[in-house]
Amino acid sequence: MFLYHLERLLPNSKWKLKFNSQKNNIILFMEDILRKILKARVYDIAIESPLEKAEKLSKKINNSVWFKREDLQPVFSFKLRGAYNRMSRLTKDELKKGVVASSAGNHAQGVALSASKLNCRAVIVMPVTTPPMKIEAVRSLNAEVILHGETYDEAFIKAQNISQKESLVFIHPFDDPEVIAGQGTIGIEILRQSDETIDAIYIAVGGGGLIGGIATYIKNLWPKIEIIGVETKDASAMTKSLQQNQIIELSDVGLFADGVAVKKVGQKTFELAKKYVDSMVTVNSDEICASIKDFYDDKRVILEPAGALAIAGLKADVIKRKLKNKNLVAITCGANMNFERLRFVAERAVLGEEKEAMFAIEIPERAGSLKELCKVIGNRNLTEFSYRMSHTKNAHIFIGIEVENKNDRNDFLKKLTSYGFNSLDLSDDELTKVHLRHMVGGRLPITKDLQDKSYKELLYQFEFPERPGALMKFLEGMRKDWTISIFHYRNHGADIGRIVVGVLVKTNDINSWENFINEIGYKSSDETNNPAYEMFLGANLE
Repeated sequence: MFLYHLERLLPNSKWKLKFNSQKNNIILFMEDILRKILKARVYDIAIESPLEKAEKLSKKINNSVWFKREDLQPVFSFKLRGAYNRMSRLTKDELKKGVVASSAGNHAQGVALSASKLNCRAVIVMPVTTPPMKIEAVRSLNAEVILHGETYDEAFIKAQNISQKESLVFIHPFDDPEVIAGQGTIGIEILRQSDETIDAIYIAVGGGGLIGGIATYIKNLWPKIEIIGVETKDASAMTKSLQQNQIIELSDVGLFADGVAVKKVGQKTFELAKKYVDSMVTVNSDEICASIKDFYDDKRVILEPAGALAIAGLKADVIKRKLKNKNLVAITCGANMNFERLRFVAERAVLGEEKEAMFAIEIPERAGSLKELCKVIGNRNLTEFSYRMSHTKNAHIFIGIEVENKNDRNDFLKKLTSYGFNSLDLSDDELTKVHLRHMVGGRLPITKDLQDKSYKELLYQFEFPERPGALMKFLEGMRKDWTISIFHYRNHGADIGRIVVGVLVKTNDINSWENFINEIGYKSSDETNNPAYEMFLGANLE
């Protein structure tokens, strides 16, 4: 009955969509897509995921934000909807032979779980770059896993060859009407679950199946709702294709958000995007990491990078268009996070929020200059501080520091300059963010005082309260004739901060240094005889 009224409400011209017959000879009618969405068999295996208010993020960006929690599906991703809907249509003979699929992980799990439910063989071809957790998850569902190629597209070609060779049905991850329809059931749920008038829905885009299905349903019922696709800057196949009005194949793609790392979108999904997607937003890895943190802050759950992509796009769009008091929905489409990535995510999240800035600062290589710099820093929270004495007139210090926003970052740079410190903002430099911040250091230059052993470099680890002023307390307690030769601090998000300090002390005055350590009251350990220090940092006097 619902479909009958739907057909009467919508003019025939809106139902039809013709694909380029010269490429694939497919004529797809919108009526068929809508019918397939309404008839999709997904709840044999999928749940109706909740639409949850993001209380903290809503306050943070002055808009009402909801998360459509597809990360709560049995395989922690929306992909099982389309996979099962397609496979539930297989004939008995097709089920007997089995299926094959190519996937970076989430579609693979959807196919594997569906095959287990339908009692058929499943062969999954995955890129060798797929996170181990996703590979093991697929194997745990008794699917046969073949690792091939570095990208989804190479795995796709391999799976096609297997399909032809072994007569297995290929289950396409996105460019199949039944798969698109399965994903489209998310659109039905959003409209049913929302008590508010939705202004925009943000959807991660890889091959386009998710946005194709949701957009087809939403736009035919509520065309005023904006459908906004989100891609990574280094895997923006749909963005570029829509800009040029033809499918563009990328030469390579970034793999951080591996779930959407697709070089070429589908023919069917491209046409659906052309018709129904209002705009595309692209974001970088730092913005994705910040959005993983946003979701964690709200729900205490860790999304995978592709799963947080829609949130990152939502935030970027709010800033770009200065949106306020809107009702916005982000599809949190996956939570298959590889644990080893958490270190990277945590480190880059503050950069994505523009809450951390990194600077290279030049100071005179003389006693007291480090204390002068700390006075300029004042009560700002440091996230990292690296210094190693050099033999030149000036020393170069690397610092990470908390800032409120980009304007605050620029103001701090101006302040450094006004106090005579030659400084360079490295916050947007990828080489620094990935490598250089961890490589600051080197050996202590050899001097006459070290050679005749009148001075000795001591190396200590300290733990101090993680609060503004703790570093200044340490520096102000030091005697002027003690020279800091190495200093490294990095914020680890704990109540206790840890620093490594190298200091040049007269050999006959080491007892005074030890008395200072006892008086300062910070927990410490002597690392002067640590073999790693001797190998990589200490002066080579031999």
